[in-house]
Amino acid sequence: MELEITKKKIFIRTLLYSTSLRGVYIQNMHIKLIGKNINQTFNIWVYDDNGLVRGSGLFIDKSGISSNHHFLLPKSNSNFKFIEGNYDLEVYVEVVDRKPKKIYEQKLHLTKDQSVEINNNSAGVYFDWTPNMQAYQSHIDRRPKADEKIDDYLEFLTLTKPDK
Repeated sequence: MELEITKKKIFIRTLLYSTSLRGVYIQNMHIKLIGKNINQTFNIWVYDDNGLVRGSGLFIDKSGISSNHHFLLPKSNSNFKFIEGNYDLEVYVEVVDRKPKKIYEQKLHLTKDQSVEINNNSAGVYFDWTPNMQAYQSHIDRRPKADEKIDDYLEFLTLTKPDK
């Protein structure tokens, strides 16, 4: 397995499931991040499967699969910067022999402080689901100095919501 690691990524944990009796094969996933003067596709898909696996296809049945999904920028987009403002985050899946389909959309807001931190490689921004508010609450998470070598590439937005 070869994995190109870039400085910017979006991480989500989600439950994927199929309503089809026979299940479905997902051959690819990607994320579009849309904001003021931004329409960026994070098209390198990596997911957890007893270790990170570059998007190599995934079979989903009715019981579903809950896993971590990492979406990275291609090397050609290494100058991308997160800016303050409102974003629409769209998650797409591509089923075998079909065009990509949007399966999820979420509105998010990135503050000026969050954009500065994430672009300086000093932190990640987490969006955690708050059930009583039915909304995502964001916070900055700074990595400890000891983890810098391992997590050098983890400049990211993270979106988590409990599995249903």
